[in-house]
Amino acid sequence: MTGIALADVTGFLDAFLRVGEVPDEPNAVNGLQVENRGRVTRVVAAVDASLEAIDGLGAAGPADPPLLLVHHGLLWDGNVPLSGRRLRRVSALLARDAALYSAHIPLDIHPEVGNNVELARRLEVPVEGWFGSYRGVPIGVYGTAPPALAERGRLVAALDAELGTSARLIPGGSPRVRRIGIVTGGAGSMIAAARDAGLDTFITGEGAHHTYFDATEWGVNVIYAGHYATEQVGVQALARRLHAEFGLPWEFHRHPTGL
Repeated sequence: MTGIALADVTGFLDAFLRVGEVPDEPNAVNGLQVENRGRVTRVVAAVDASLEAIDGLGAAGPADPPLLLVHHGLLWDGNVPLSGRRLRRVSALLARDAALYSAHIPLDIHPEVGNNVELARRLEVPVEGWFGSYRGVPIGVYGTAPPALAERGRLVAALDAELGTSARLIPGGSPRVRRIGIVTGGAGSMIAAARDAGLDTFITGEGAHHTYFDATEWGVNVIYAGHYATEQVGVQALARRLHAEFGLPWEFHRHPTGL
């Protein structure tokens, strides 16, 4: 069989992402979640380990075993019986000889391929520092708005174009954008952290109803660009890194939720 040893790829990922050091939710179970027969010939990146994403691998099989690289893994519902949709997902992976690797917070905060730094890079926002905290670890990045995005309407339009989303603006601050903070995913609870860091504009994926008033009363522009949309960038950057390290071809399979 051709390809690269799965153990070599996962060993690199574990060290590169520091999966044994970065704190996360217990059910995130970062790292290799489903093993295959031991080799991979290609990488398929997706945001979620959904049945739709697994079926999107195609027939695959021993002649072309893929590594499915995701941000949201298979085990979020905890230590449950291997039945129902868990069984369908695992069975679909095994039938394709597909390995599954998941990286949640380790991918969010990574300084090279992380969701936050990668979204900043795509927007041409220079990363000048970090803010906010998740379990004692700085998680958000911030930087000065480039001239082309120094007005909040243009920033929203740039997010829509870059991510293929329909971003929602809560106009809590000035129309003039100066300092932008980014925490991808469901980080509406971090508006206060953005305010405390002196940021006038905060980009994340989604937030609760009350965060509208957090934004308007604390004077922060908040842009909800979608949980899925903001977190599609990190797995792509990580897949590119695997290509550079091992020469594995890669592709991104898009399965947007609209959320």
